[in-house]
Amino acid sequence: MTAAPPAGSDTVESGGRTPRRKAVGVLLTVALVALAADLVTKQLALSSLTGRGPVSLLGGSVYLTLTRNSGAAWSIGAEHTWVFPLITIGVITWIGWMALRLRSLPWAVSLGLVLGGALGNLSDRIFRAPGHFVGHVVDMVSLFDPYGQVWPVFNLADSSLVCGVLLAVLLELTGRQRDGSRAGAERDRAGEPTGASPDGESRGRA
Repeated sequence: MTAAPPAGSDTVESGGRTPRRKAVGVLLTVALVALAADLVTKQLALSSLTGRGPVSLLGGSVYLTLTRNSGAAWSIGAEHTWVFPLITIGVITWIGWMALRLRSLPWAVSLGLVLGGALGNLSDRIFRAPGHFVGHVVDMVSLFDPYGQVWPVFNLADSSLVCGVLLAVLLELTGRQRDGSRAGAERDRAGEPTGASPDGESRGRA
């Protein structure tokens, strides 16, 4: 007789759900890749775009132009830079709480993208000039205009955040839950009569 796995075991998950350890591992891997890519692109921008004018790509659809932003998009909140690290720390704490019941790989990718993007910009706020927790974020990509007049100049961390949030919205709209279940499937199972046989006939209990 085979013994049942202990409660909370990551080796077996009911309903085909991803083990929590694996899901959290994917989350952290995605976050680290996004963070590393953001740091590398920022360093490349600083080394190659400092002292240069905007560089046109794709016929002017994209411009590379180095800027330092003390606020959010369109420099919103530029006079209150210290607020943004606090918001980011709150987001990171929220992701940690979400990871406690994480059993979904798509949600792990979504949260990993958000976490990596948040950490990328937080590192700028903490370590870059003009000082700790008031540092300016390095941005370098502008769409359709060399100086961000059509769309705010952004960086890879911003792109990671936006992609993660959009994926989370899509997952919510399609009923995919963070614990690996589906909202519609749970409702269907809840509506099934107790003791229903495969041919649809209800059987009474002994």
